[in-house]
Order: sequence, then structure tokens, then C-alpha cells
Amino acid sequence: MNGIQFAFDPNWLDTLSAPFMTNAFLAGLAISLAAGVMGYFTIARHSTFAAHALAHIGLPGATGAVLLGLPVSLGLGVFALGGALVIGALGKRASQREIATGTVLAFATGLGLFFARLSSSASQQMQSILFGSILTITTGQIIGFLVFDAVLLAVLAVIYRPLLFSSLDEQVAQAKGVPIGVMNIAFMAIMAGVITIAVPAVGTLLIFALVITPAAAANIIARSPFRAMVMATALCLTAIWGGLVLSAMFPAPPSFIIVALSTAFWAVSRGVAALRKRH
Repeated sequence: MNGIQFAFDPNWLDTLSAPFMTNAFLAGLAISLAAGVMGYFTIARHSTFAAHALAHIGLPGATGAVLLGLPVSLGLGVFALGGALVIGALGKRASQREIATGTVLAFATGLGLFFARLSSSASQQMQSILFGSILTITTGQIIGFLVFDAVLLAVLAVIYRPLLFSSLDEQVAQAKGVPIGVMNIAFMAIMAGVITIAVPAVGTLLIFALVITPAAAANIIARSPFRAMVMATALCLTAIWGGLVLSAMFPAPPSFIIVALSTAFWAVSRGVAALRKRH
């Protein structure tokens, strides 16, 4: 019988103990912390489109880096940060951010495809850029992820209250003297960093499943911002680690399973919320 067959790998435990899997698990931990915390702010600030777009804005940086022989993450991060600063500066309010995001996204996507056509090596790496390759993450990248997490937590310790205030009620925060423009730029710059470290796991096309979907599920269930961040981090980590384990047991791309698990968590959370309303 022809068709799709999911063959179980009896040696999956050996695969999990391989060094590249250890790197993948550590990377998943670092990515989950950043994505879980910032995912909450992304939803609270109604900036899900901007977060999703930043990954695509980083595309020309990634393909341009390959063209110049530079690390892909470097090019991705530079372009994502540049796009984030432009969007943050031009979009003072949510409606303005949508316009600025769409404009920058359209230009960046075209530029990325142009760079890809200039280099055969860039074209060959397009699949890993678009869909991720968490199993190829190096020790050096993991160190970079951990450093970013440390910087992220340090920055949030300083701006947590004004960032949260401006995220939940921008108009009242502005009336209270919170620098809304500074918070917009700071938020977008941090998101650029989160996108840069998360893209290697699931790629630019599927980044929504790590940064937004777990946070959306957590927001449905959790009663406070802190609990939502903790739950979002836990769900993101479970999706990544669960995806790695299942990809070792069955022949399927880790990024697909990670996205499927993340989506399933969101669907279950909506079901739980519906049951709560009934009772």
C-alpha cells in the first residue's frame, strides 16, 4: 500500500543522546525563555503582526550575509533590529505600526529575494532560513542565546513596570508620563533579538508558533501577567522539547512537530476557556 508511513525508530534514545540533540535541547531552553516573556508583551501591545513581520524583515539580512560570507544570524539580527527601530520610531500607535510594518516588510521581502537570486549558496540555504534547522545549532550559537537571555532579563528588570503599563493601557500610561515612544522602540528592539535567536529553530515562516501561539494560550488561562509569562515559557519549552523527542522517534521535521504541538496547546486552552464559561 502506497502512502505516508510513520516508521518508529527503535534507536531513538541513541539519537537523543547525540551531541547535536544536546545542543538542540539547550537552544530550546534559551529560546523558550525569551519567546515566552516577550510573547506576552507582544499580545498585550497588539503587535503580533509586527513580531511576525520582523522575521521576514530579517530575510534580506540572512541572504545578504550568505552572499558576503558572513554568519546568517548576524545578518538576520542586523536587519531585524534595523526594521524594528524603523517600525518603533514611525509607529507611535498600533494603527500607525501596522502601516509602518507593512511598508518595511514589503521592501525587505523583495530585497531578500533579490539577494537570494544573486548567490546560489543563498538560494540553497533559503529552506533552512524559512523553515529552521534546530538540529544544526552550534555551541557558539547557544552561548549567544544565553548571553541574550541574560541581557533581556537585565533590561526587563529596569523597564518592566513602564513597559507593562504602556502595553496594557497606552493612553493612561502616556498621561502618567510614561515615555511611550521610548517603550515602543525598546520593545521592538528586544523583539528583534528574540526573533534572531528563535528563527534557527523554526525559521522565518513558522516563527509565529514560538513567539505568539504559546503566549496566546497562556493569556487565555493565566490570571496575571507574570503567570502568563511563566506559562508561555513552559508551553514553548514543552513544544520544542516534545518536538525534538517525537522527531527522534518518528521521521518528521522537528520544526513541523514543534509548530503542531504549539498549535495544539492553543486549541486546548481555548477549549478549557470555553468550558469555564459554561460552568
